[in-house]
Amino acid sequence: MRMASEPKQNTSIWLALRNPAFVGLWLPSVVSGVCVAAHDTAATWLMNALGASALLLSLIATAASLPFFLFTLPAGALADLSNRRNLLVAVYLWLAAAAGLLAVCTWLHWVHPYVILITVFLLGIGFAFNAPVWASIIPEMVQKEELASAITLGGVQMNLAGIAGPALGGLLLPIMGPAMLFSLNALAFLTTAWVISQRYQRRRRPEPHLENFLESFASAARYVRYAPGMQVILTRDFLFGLFIAVVPALVPVVALQHLRLQASQLGLVFTSMGIGSLLGATLMLPYARAKASPNALTILAGVILVAVLVLMAIVPNLWMFLPVTALAGISWTVSASELWIAGQRTMPDWARGRMNAVHMMASQAGVALGGILWGGAATSVGLGPTLVGGALLLTASLALAIPLSINFANSLNLDPAPLEAAHEFSLTPRPEDGPVTVTRELIIRHEDREEFLALVEQLRLTFLRNGAFLFRIDENLEHPGTFRTEMLVSSWAEHLRQVARMTKTEAELVERVRAMHAGEQEPAVRHYLPAKRLSTPLGFSRFQKQPDARFSQASRADTDSEQAQKRPEAAKVET
Repeated sequence: MRMASEPKQNTSIWLALRNPAFVGLWLPSVVSGVCVAAHDTAATWLMNALGASALLLSLIATAASLPFFLFTLPAGALADLSNRRNLLVAVYLWLAAAAGLLAVCTWLHWVHPYVILITVFLLGIGFAFNAPVWASIIPEMVQKEELASAITLGGVQMNLAGIAGPALGGLLLPIMGPAMLFSLNALAFLTTAWVISQRYQRRRRPEPHLENFLESFASAARYVRYAPGMQVILTRDFLFGLFIAVVPALVPVVALQHLRLQASQLGLVFTSMGIGSLLGATLMLPYARAKASPNALTILAGVILVAVLVLMAIVPNLWMFLPVTALAGISWTVSASELWIAGQRTMPDWARGRMNAVHMMASQAGVALGGILWGGAATSVGLGPTLVGGALLLTASLALAIPLSINFANSLNLDPAPLEAAHEFSLTPRPEDGPVTVTRELIIRHEDREEFLALVEQLRLTFLRNGAFLFRIDENLEHPGTFRTEMLVSSWAEHLRQVARMTKTEAELVERVRAMHAGEQEPAVRHYLPAKRLSTPLGFSRFQKQPDARFSQASRADTDSEQAQKRPEAAKVET
């Protein structure tokens, strides 16, 4: 609940449109999205016209989603490591080539259901590389209070495209033919690439000693492993994708093979879904967010989807089917929007590209798997039993939304707050030197012991997800209440990145632990490197035959004889 003294939050979905940089890229994306939706309608109609089975029709959803599972993680790494403008331009050129390939095959009468699936997969690769980059530049272009609006407007863009595109595709398909629609889509991709090259200017806070490509993969996996909140979001993403996959997988089957609709009527079905999505984003979400928590909204959207699945199994004609697809659009938009916003609030800026990639991987893996499961079930046991069975499974899964609540994301503050670390050494380590051991000694009062250990466990997860590969705490047996934390990091560059990656929430945790120190002097912090070292770029050390000349200088700074005896192989430097 909000406190009475807090200012009222602006929940308008149009808030981000006051930002000219955002508008300059949002409007072209709307036009391109219309062409993409018309392309999809034409491809679905053409697939059915070629005699495709229910399974092949449902595999369109799998072919579109599978690239997100396979390629979004490398795409997210590239989003964090490369020039995002150049990457976006390259992606849209790829999309233009994929759409152009289908157009050429159709013009030359070389088209086949498998050709359509291949080009859908190729387009999916382009969208998989585009999505984490686009998701990463949105927080760069908008203010913090505009973020929810910008994310929702991204959904509105898809909804507008989902309304106008299928209607346009259904109208023009009998007149122009599918090949011309595919060609128009390729032209729209080329135009968007030119707009991006002219309008987007890269604005990012520089990070010291950027990781290489392989290290970025490892850091993404490490962050997910040691971030319980991110694990909750990803689990909910997968479940959402698994059940929402019924809509793209089986709506075409219901429309084309159960109701026997024509091309223009198929366009109306997808348009109705887009209208529902737009109504959910523009009318329902702003009101509902002021009344209910994000987790409650996802449960409500799940209940709506249950009703959709049951109604899809019994609709007798087009005019009853259109309101059902509109409800499907509302459910999709509400769930996807709330999960996406919660995910954005759980990601630090330094890993946003990679975490967006993992976020998309989870949901699209659910959609890809769902497309196969629901399409296969419809072919094997029939359309009606598949839809009713899906409704029952979805109802049971809604109970998981309570222990896996996403409401925690609202209380996080992941604004960058780098730690102040004045490293004063007799000889500065090289970036590749490592592994680095960092120790800290604290004296804790007996009455603070349990609270301290609980906070240190949170601190352990913080440093592990931000770069450490080991973090432990020991207590001095001779002096109970004296604790020493020990952390290992692969290289000095990784340690510098670790310090720079801290967020406000994490920095406050570090300060809380430091404030519990009961000693008269500040906690002693020491850094160690192997005495004989020659580090590889990946941070693994190998020993030289000759003594390192810096060893003699570093060892003179070590005044702690007891620690020197315990670690004869390490040279200690105090900060």
